[in-house]
Amino acid sequence: MPIKVIGVGVGRTGTYSLKLAINELGLGPCHHMEEVLHNQPVQVPLWVEALKRNADWGAIFSDYKSAVDWPTARFYQELSEVYPSAKFILTHRSPESWAQSFSQTIYKFLAEKEHAPKEMKAWLDMCGDVISETGFPPNLDIGALESAFIEHNEAVKAAIPAQQLLVYQVKEGWEPLCKFLGKPVPEKPFPRTNDRSEFWDLVSGKSIS
Repeated sequence: MPIKVIGVGVGRTGTYSLKLAINELGLGPCHHMEEVLHNQPVQVPLWVEALKRNADWGAIFSDYKSAVDWPTARFYQELSEVYPSAKFILTHRSPESWAQSFSQTIYKFLAEKEHAPKEMKAWLDMCGDVISETGFPPNLDIGALESAFIEHNEAVKAAIPAQQLLVYQVKEGWEPLCKFLGKPVPEKPFPRTNDRSEFWDLVSGKSIS
């Protein structure tokens, strides 16, 4: 079954909250980097092949109806061609706040990957390659991260037809998301999760749901 909703915003833009929201709307299971982390023997080799331009999207997304976050966000151009009828969601926030959050979570984690358990090495190497290819190689300063973040978002908007793309901040809540996806607004509050402390719980294998 082809995936119907594809998040093309990078990590630390509310992608985990978006995953939970998509699942709540009945458009899941939704793929997220967490899925790769918890299923490394299957998922990591598939994404490594995708980086080599040998992607098997059917295998990568075989159990999913939607996808958000990295690694997916790196491949927005390819996925727009493979899934031309999908709806795309670009999560974003201010470049300044994003760069601060990213630098103190994902970027820091990758910079210190030599200290991670050896069983995480292949996953971390893949993550580093995906993130570098998205425009965020190691050792960028805050200003360069902000610029690269803006460049990614503008590239997405240039590549995805406007009628298929929702440019969205999770703080906007259910209404714009549900309108775009053609779903009724749930009665429960919009999920808000994965702050910086929860990020470290996630990568250490703890549940944050």
